[in-house]
Amino acid sequence: MDALLLARMQFAANITFHILFPTISIALCWVLLFFRLRWLRTQDSAWLGAYRFWTKVFALTFALGVVSGIVMSFQFGTNWPGFMERAGNVAGPLLGYEVLSAFFLEATFLGVMLFGHGRVSERVHLLATALVAFGTTMSAFWILALNSWMQTPAGVELRDGAFFVTSWWEVIFNPSFPYRLTHMLLASGLTVAFLLSGLSAWQLLRRQANASTPKVLRVGLTLGAVLIPLQIAAGDLHGLNTLEHQPAKLAAMEGVWRTERGAPLLLFAWPDEAARENRYAVGIPKGASLILRHSTDGEIRGLEEFEGAHPPVAPVFWAFRVMVGMGVLMLGFSWAGLWLYRRRAWVAERLPRPLLWGLSGMAFSGWVATVAGWYVTEIGRQPFIVYGLLRTSEVASQVPPPQIALTLAMYLTLYAALLVSYVAVLLHMAGKGEAALAPPRRPGQPGLEVNA
Repeated sequence: MDALLLARMQFAANITFHILFPTISIALCWVLLFFRLRWLRTQDSAWLGAYRFWTKVFALTFALGVVSGIVMSFQFGTNWPGFMERAGNVAGPLLGYEVLSAFFLEATFLGVMLFGHGRVSERVHLLATALVAFGTTMSAFWILALNSWMQTPAGVELRDGAFFVTSWWEVIFNPSFPYRLTHMLLASGLTVAFLLSGLSAWQLLRRQANASTPKVLRVGLTLGAVLIPLQIAAGDLHGLNTLEHQPAKLAAMEGVWRTERGAPLLLFAWPDEAARENRYAVGIPKGASLILRHSTDGEIRGLEEFEGAHPPVAPVFWAFRVMVGMGVLMLGFSWAGLWLYRRRAWVAERLPRPLLWGLSGMAFSGWVATVAGWYVTEIGRQPFIVYGLLRTSEVASQVPPPQIALTLAMYLTLYAALLVSYVAVLLHMAGKGEAALAPPRRPGQPGLEVNA
């Protein structure tokens, strides 16, 4: 493999690992704020227990997200120095805004969230939780502003090969930014919804449920049932935006090789890039044109119009179907689970075991859907790093391929170990029952009791 491909694989490995944790932390802190408000309103100790347990999950997730994010940022200098040379006038300030306005906010008040209950007033503790939640969302805002600009660049001009900003408003609120931000925030909410439901179901199956388990399960199922239809609608709008601004990516997603009217919606196919055709295709006649053009006779531009400037088809085609397929499963499980839970009079122990096993298996389904969606986004941008203006090959470093391969292998090994450890710790914490809800204790002083 050449250095360019290895560098792309290494960055893909880093961003795949990193994105798992912000996907949880962005929405989880808003859920923690909800738990906190419910505790203050009802004084039901189960809500306080839920807050304490999931705050620990948030802290662990936040820590891994920070570490993996730092590693990823280093690669701008090691593997992609040309990117910062050419686009640093845009990327540098946006990344700086993310650190100054968001990350510092999260890091500062996370300590109050973790150790401040009983040491500060309820209002201050609630405010700290709200500020951390706001900080996580602002982090997503700035990072997605940069990523969206790379997908649909605006507000810049090229001088001597470098990008100079002419309008920060157009840079930040570029054509795809509102759709990507909405899509990502909903993806985070769904990831958290199924993590809540999955761990709660696991506790019920292992007979290790605590007082907060039924409430957390209900919150997770309700959140999933509400958000998945919104995500489907947002995804449709995002697809229309992609059709307008990145037609080559859309053609790869749908496997459209030649410009045609009445293009089918392919449910399954085996894209053959050498022959430029789809083998074993199974689809809905005229479905793609109907969805994307709102007409059965609508025209979809084919990959033939973007020769030399379209992404590799198979990865984009399959990643898109994994994302959509996981979304359909989320819809089925959340709606069925909420309906059955309601039919069982909100008694978690009466839920059928097949449903609990299914929800347990779906605990990390949000990760699968999110990673698949990011692959569609990032691979679908190729061969450009700034779509239509700057090719990836122009900004890669000249690091020898063996060195990149060695560090790639080290990253993959480390990330696999950390991922297994993270999941194992979550399952261990979920299996501790009431002990997991115990508050932190100060030396020499009794801790606050859960039912206080």
